[in-house]
Amino acid sequence: MRQQEKIKVLEDLIAIESVNDHELKVAEYLAKFLERFGIKAKIDRFDGQRANLIAEIGEKQTDQVFCLTGHQDTVAVGDQVKWKTDPFKATIIGERIYGRGSADMKSGLAAEIIALAELAESGWNPPGTLRLLATAGEEFGTPGAYRLAKQGLVDDVNAMVVGEPTSGQVVYAHAGTINYQIQSFGKSVHSSRPEAGINAISGLNAYLTVEKHLFDQAPRDPDLGAFKHSITMISGGSQINIIPDQAVLFGNLRPTPAFPNQKVIQLIKDQVSAINGQSRFQLQFKLLHNFYPVKTAADDLFVQTAAAISAEHFADQVIGLTTINGATDASVFVERNPRIKAIVLGPDAWKSAHQNNEFTTLPSFLAMIKIYRDLVKAYFSV
Repeated sequence: MRQQEKIKVLEDLIAIESVNDHELKVAEYLAKFLERFGIKAKIDRFDGQRANLIAEIGEKQTDQVFCLTGHQDTVAVGDQVKWKTDPFKATIIGERIYGRGSADMKSGLAAEIIALAELAESGWNPPGTLRLLATAGEEFGTPGAYRLAKQGLVDDVNAMVVGEPTSGQVVYAHAGTINYQIQSFGKSVHSSRPEAGINAISGLNAYLTVEKHLFDQAPRDPDLGAFKHSITMISGGSQINIIPDQAVLFGNLRPTPAFPNQKVIQLIKDQVSAINGQSRFQLQFKLLHNFYPVKTAADDLFVQTAAAISAEHFADQVIGLTTINGATDASVFVERNPRIKAIVLGPDAWKSAHQNNEFTTLPSFLAMIKIYRDLVKAYFSV
């Protein structure tokens, strides 16, 4: 493909509005594009306008299965007044291309499908299986990844590249994510006689007081570092002169292999039970999202090969191995198949993801296409 054709693919994807939904239009575009190169893709539609896409090539003579994966949805635009360009019209200024999803992660997704198309166009066919999984809903709840996992589409995968923006750096490990809710139930009375009621906000305060030091003894992960926890939302009460009978808070946690999801959840449950048993307060824990940490050994051949190939194509910057505390669809896939060697590797600019005036750079996007091609070939040559 000519360079301008590749850029046009990214421009087209940015123009498709897929904010937290409507991935079907993206999937239909990807399927039509791949069809030009003789690659048949399956669109798995669900929940109205949601859809995953599955495509693969290969002779299937070996049990090697390499997976390229990326999500089709984006976060919301936010205050459009703060955008210098139309978020749903790709705008090129110098080496940058602006638009919602340009970094996270339609550039990575475009690079993956173009790499797949160019490999097929060249006549190269892997002895095993090269699979592309384009997911729905990664930005909230990962329903697409869960659906693909339940369908068994990662059960045979050996190696995986998630095309999230990393500016060419190779992320070999990332934390998981737990989102949870604590609801407090009290007794409502007039505020002139608070002693007759049970203040639900005070119940939350009992948990907040303990939560501050609840994880002080959490082990530090050698790669991902300290365990991170936050209370991010809180609300309660309906009127200024009424003792509230309900209040709720929401928290976010970043589990690691050293302090895994099950232990984190149990620690919170035990603390809630202790408060309920030792006071008049009644708290209720609810698990909202439970994504697992991902780690592939830094010295693994797959990781080292990816870093070497990325360094070849990002010759003007230092490429290294790194970790992040954010989660990806790989959390769901690795939970289903812990044998997957997964890395996150994509183009610029990871600091612009979810921001106003989001952008990627055209040189990094074009380089990533070559990196994916070379990495796929290197994997199947072993």
